[in-house]
Amino acid sequence: MTDQSKHPDGELLLRTSPRPSDTNMNGDIFGGWIMSQMDIAGGMMAIETTRGRAVTIAVDAMKFIKPVKIGDIVCCYGKVARIGNTSITIRLEVWVKPILRELNAREEDGPFMVTEASFTYVAVDHEGRKRKIPNLPE
Repeated sequence: MTDQSKHPDGELLLRTSPRPSDTNMNGDIFGGWIMSQMDIAGGMMAIETTRGRAVTIAVDAMKFIKPVKIGDIVCCYGKVARIGNTSITIRLEVWVKPILRELNAREEDGPFMVTEASFTYVAVDHEGRKRKIPNLPE
């Protein structure tokens, strides 16, 4: 796991803010919503890197470190961890800027990391069959 005192690792892929419909009964944002934002961000990076369609095939274990609240700015960062012949693994981190939390929040309360995971995508053709990622060293 990345050291939370550090800055995000990778490039900013996505910035968004959850809505009230994204909360559970405790008022926290659903983990599944956060995971879907990670998949959207990682999927865009996979498509750019593989120069075509790519589909999610695996996600390693995720641990949620802190809750996300309505009004938080959710930022997803990513970097390519591995490229194979037909697959790509992207390391993703979600960081939050708690902009609208209590007005007396201390500076050390943000930004902070919420979760991280590796998402693996497979490059596929228009019929959904695996395809070789172009421009890989032979």
